Amino acid sequence: MYRPLPYGLTLKKSSIEGYGIFATEDFEEDTKIGLSHLVVDGDLIRTPLGGFINHSNTPNVIKEKVKDRYYLYTIKDIKKGEELTLTYTFYSMEE
Repeated sequence: MYRPLPYGLTLKKSSIEGYGIFATEDFEEDTKIGLSHLVVDGDLIRTPLGGFINHSNTPNVIKEKVKDRYYLYTIKDIKKGEELTLTYTFYSMEE
């Protein structure tokens, strides 16, 4: 069955901006959350995970590129109810 977000995540109203991605269960540090973006013919395509994650200067996830795909990994423990955040870098395509 197709799930727009990986298991353990949901969309909720965010205090940062619009809607954000929130944990519905606890995640340990260094957990692979899921696919956020992929490159197709030079274009960057967002998945629902990549489309709703909000920016923070103190993020709890990072993105890692594997070939033409970007995956999110936790960089600290995330508790149930906590919003997942990422430091945006795609504007300059920094790795």
